[in-house]
Order: sequence, then structure tokens, then C-alpha cells
Amino acid sequence: MEQVFAPWRIDWIRREDKNPDIDDCVFCELPERSADRENLVLARSEHTFVMLNNYPYNPGHAMVIPRVHTGDYRELTDEQLLDHARLKQRTFDALETALEPNGFNAGLNLGDGAGGSIDDHLHTHVVPRWEGDTNFMPVISDTSVIVEALEETYSHVYEAFAEQEGAVVPDDEDEAIRFD
Repeated sequence: MEQVFAPWRIDWIRREDKNPDIDDCVFCELPERSADRENLVLARSEHTFVMLNNYPYNPGHAMVIPRVHTGDYRELTDEQLLDHARLKQRTFDALETALEPNGFNAGLNLGDGAGGSIDDHLHTHVVPRWEGDTNFMPVISDTSVIVEALEETYSHVYEAFAEQEGAVVPDDEDEAIRFD
């Protein structure tokens, strides 16, 4: 078996402060900042926002995140649930338009035992999938190969959100698309 050496990654793995510029919750703080593109925030609605995953499983790996800080899905109001579901639909549409995947994996990691790295703020993962995208790298060598830079993926998906009916496209491309 061949090995891929990346010794510089150990500093990231061992770091004590996982998000040094975040005081509390990354999903509460990032959408409040003004640099949406820099923070990978693609779209917003009244109760929900969409951002690309900083450590994607595949290109276009997005997260649909309620604005309310809760780790319990049952705490969302009907209005928040509907808004989350609608923005999730728009996310599927945008990813399909931008990246033309053959399918999606979508789901939530709820609770400590579910394997998510952030369990106190709900977020639904939407991962585009292509036939044959599981190859020897992730299966045998436990290595992901991401074929497109996050900045390029952001631009493609941003444009796809902007084309959707009801999209409010800001003058500044560093701001997320809004759905009122």
C-alpha cells in the first residue's frame, strides 16, 4: 500500500482552539459577519442559511443551517422547519444546476454519538454524488480527493442560486443570495 504523507496536518489536528476567531458557535457567528464569500455563506432565507463545508467530502458539500442555535431538531418551530426544508430544496436545485451530480446524500448528525463535529447547532449536510466517485482513495487509503477548489465551487453554486426564481442578488458578490 502506498502512503500519502502530510506531516503539516498534525498541527491542525492537535490544535486546542479549533476556530481561533470564533468566540462561541461557528454557525451563529459566521452568518453575522459581512464577508459571506470568505465565510462560504451562499444563500440566506428568513430562518436558514446555506454554506459550503470547509472540509468537504465531495465538491459542493453544503450545509443547510437553521439560524436558531439548537442541537435538538424537535425544538424548531413549524415556520423554521418549513423554511429549512424550502432552502434545502433550493440547495438541491443549485447544486444540480452548478455541478450536475448523479445524486445526493443528505442528512443530519444528531447528538454526540452520531459522529458530527458540531453537535450543538443543527445542520443538514447535502453532499453531491457522482457514479463512481467512491474509488480506491477513500475506500482503501482513507484519503479524500477533492477535484475543485472551494472558491471555484462557491462561484458555480452561487451563480446557480442567483438564477432561481425569487432570488435577491446583492450588488456585492461577497454577499450571499437572499430568499425573502
